[in-house]
Amino acid sequence: MKPLSLFFNQFFKSEKAGGIIIILSTIFSLCISNSSFGETYLNFWQVQFAHHSLQHWINDGLMAIFFLLIGLELEREIYIGELSDFKSASFPLFAALGGMILPACIYLFINRGTAYTNGFGIPMATDIAFALAVLSLLGNRIPNSLKVLLTALAVIDDLGAIIVIAFFYSSSIFWINLAGVAGIWAFLFILNRKK
Repeated sequence: MKPLSLFFNQFFKSEKAGGIIIILSTIFSLCISNSSFGETYLNFWQVQFAHHSLQHWINDGLMAIFFLLIGLELEREIYIGELSDFKSASFPLFAALGGMILPACIYLFINRGTAYTNGFGIPMATDIAFALAVLSLLGNRIPNSLKVLLTALAVIDDLGAIIVIAFFYSSSIFWINLAGVAGIWAFLFILNRKK
């Protein structure tokens, strides 16, 4: 019988570890939030730490790091990998646009004439974490090119949904902040080009 520490080392080195953890965490969260402990569980995420709730730290902190890592992976694929030519890169772009527009149109068709038509942005986004979890569980059974394609599709889809949320669901847009981010992006782009 393997020692517990060896088992954990092998598990966390496995490509499937992240996918298994996400799926088990989701099942746990669904079960506990729909039980008698549901209210306590939901209140736990509102506990304040450094002037922000735990939920805020996860949504605005950890998710930013997650998107950064995914973005860096895609950048590598765009420069030297599966998406390095325009033909390969355009397919996930158009697939993502279709994956945003079609669900929004179906939602609008079902909810036409009701007070819920403004919820069309809800079905537009693909959950990147779940998409990557499923891909990691499949492991080597699917080619790397398909993994890159689906990752790119999910990222573009999520970015498109974020733009829709920013323009259609926010009360105001902070143009100065957007200009600052655009400036930082341009600066980093130039540094990247200059090596």
